[in-house]
Amino acid sequence: MKKLMQKMKKVTDKFPRIQIPEKVVRLKEKTAVIWHLPLAFLLVFSIEWMARHSFGATISFCRLHTTPFCYNVLVVYVLYSLVFLTRKRSFVRALITVLILILGAINGVVLLSRVSPFGYTDISMIGDLLSMKNSKYVSAGESVLIITALAIVIVYLVILFIKGRKTETKVHILFRLAFCAALFAGLPFLTKTLQYGGHLNAYFGNLAQGYADNGFLYGFGSSVFGLGMKKPIRYCEDEVKAVRKETKMGETELADGKNVNIVVVLLESYLDPTEVKYLKLSEDPIPFFHKLEAEYSSGHLRVPVVGAGTCDTEFEMLTGMSLQFFGPGEYPQKTVLKKVDGCESLASDLNSLGYSCHVVHNNGANFYSRKNSFSKMGFNTFTSKEMLDITEYNPIRSWPTDDILIDATKDAMDSTSDADFVYTITVATHGNYPEKKVFSEPEVQVTAEGKDAALNNKWEYYVNMLHREDEWIRNYIDMLNKRGEPTLVIMFGDHIPTMGLTNEDLATNDIFQTKYITWNNFGMKKQDMDLTSYNVVSEFYDRLGIHGGTIMDYNQSMLRKGIPAGSFEYMKGLETLQYDLLYGEKYVYEGENPYPATGIQMGIHDVTLDRVYQFGGSGHVFGDHFSKWSKVYINGKQVDTEYHSGQHLSFDSEKLKSGDTIVVNQMGSGNDILRSSNQRTYTAPEREESEEGD
Repeated sequence: MKKLMQKMKKVTDKFPRIQIPEKVVRLKEKTAVIWHLPLAFLLVFSIEWMARHSFGATISFCRLHTTPFCYNVLVVYVLYSLVFLTRKRSFVRALITVLILILGAINGVVLLSRVSPFGYTDISMIGDLLSMKNSKYVSAGESVLIITALAIVIVYLVILFIKGRKTETKVHILFRLAFCAALFAGLPFLTKTLQYGGHLNAYFGNLAQGYADNGFLYGFGSSVFGLGMKKPIRYCEDEVKAVRKETKMGETELADGKNVNIVVVLLESYLDPTEVKYLKLSEDPIPFFHKLEAEYSSGHLRVPVVGAGTCDTEFEMLTGMSLQFFGPGEYPQKTVLKKVDGCESLASDLNSLGYSCHVVHNNGANFYSRKNSFSKMGFNTFTSKEMLDITEYNPIRSWPTDDILIDATKDAMDSTSDADFVYTITVATHGNYPEKKVFSEPEVQVTAEGKDAALNNKWEYYVNMLHREDEWIRNYIDMLNKRGEPTLVIMFGDHIPTMGLTNEDLATNDIFQTKYITWNNFGMKKQDMDLTSYNVVSEFYDRLGIHGGTIMDYNQSMLRKGIPAGSFEYMKGLETLQYDLLYGEKYVYEGENPYPATGIQMGIHDVTLDRVYQFGGSGHVFGDHFSKWSKVYINGKQVDTEYHSGQHLSFDSEKLKSGDTIVVNQMGSGNDILRSSNQRTYTAPEREESEEGD
């Protein structure tokens, strides 16, 4: 490292030094404690401008949320105090400024394509995003631009570190250290005071709104220091066991004496457009959805996120736990579920009843760490996009259609003789929605009254995609009905779409509400009620007579008692049990976790490799259940592979020779192997062998 720095110094010595008068330098450093304040002001204003993409909106934030803005300025000022502890003040000042600007720029870019702002948890997902080549989140061009910009910044900082001026000061180091320590020590007390006074939000019900009202730095800092759950004040073994005893529902007594298939479907970004006040529609775009709503149990569903954050709603639904107890912007599937050996869920609760538990999803296995989290939650199989021969996409080719999920669900259920629990995740109605007109003759005419053309086009596209999804729902139910097994279906929207909706725009007056609908073929009584994403499945388990899970029983007990979800009485016991299972001593299990992770199987069908040929200058493999994520391996090493169909791949066969072993692997986004085919040994034709022997 020392030699590298010496070489870089030789290079930088050739750069011209900008000569600044000594008097100016001394005056600047003597008054730094003062002029750091306007510098902090400009820096905070800049990153807020990046976040809001509007100068006027930034001015409004400063005017309407003056206290939070000033608090963010103070945070930067406190960070700038670190420069007084070193002689390389210019470098440290530049480093702090650059790091804050980078965070602000990332947040601004993120908010161009999603509602949720940039948080600390996103940093742990960088590997996921960068590994998704040409994904919907990071394009190849954007990746190059980001890497180039970072390289330029790093070179600048290195040059400044090597050639930057060293500051001399007569102020004793102890005084400077005391000044810096006093600022850092006082900041937490000021934060608490402003939180207690209602000037800063201690909890963000809506992450995007929390950042918007409190400023980016406060929001990002909350996501850094608010990870995990805080230990409840009354947490102890006696309290945990008392809550469990009071809410235990007893043994499972199936309503009809036998297990019923349970299918839960997450409808991506699903909102009933007839509930948007300013939309004028030529016809009902989702007639089958409304038919199910009228004939079977249904209601509104309160979810924890708006516009994005599918895996938070997913986590609540699958575990029965609440995101309210976690810090802002946390994705438990990316944090705590990576640390625990296993997590009790509504899937693992069914394992003891003989259910086989499956996930079907036409997106990547590793995004949101789903492969890991579904294993921790007790699922047996996971059919992700890498296991599917996806060829059909939406009109703008940003996401696959959901048609392939119908057969994938059927295959999962047909693969077992037991009752099944299937969790299906759709993507067809996922954002972003195009601002330009897509359909020349849309089936449903849409007018967003009082809105500009761009937003009207987005609504037209979205509503017509909902119209197509409505037909998908009909076909999905039809497939399940034809199977002839008793089945309960629960479908729900994970969050409203990214359309800038406010409470006033919706008939529900609540942007945190979507809808759920159900269907069954065994005569379950219609009983409508509004629920939450953390208790909706537990409620229907109760109607089926299924009990036994810790959190499941708790939610069922609270619902039977009529205690409102979200109330203090409801949430205090849930918080106690949730902390015990995820972070505590597991008193409810006598210290042992009875729900270990499963060795989850990727996909239902074997990937089969039947034949290997070499002709036309390439190698060719024929078999079954290949996909666009299939890669050919020769003697354990991956080679360039081209997808032709679910039965045919070609590959670079320049070094292929007799005796080589061939395997086809289904690859995840992180270049990990999700599932492998059988192995074949290549035998070259005799003519080729004789030519090699000449």
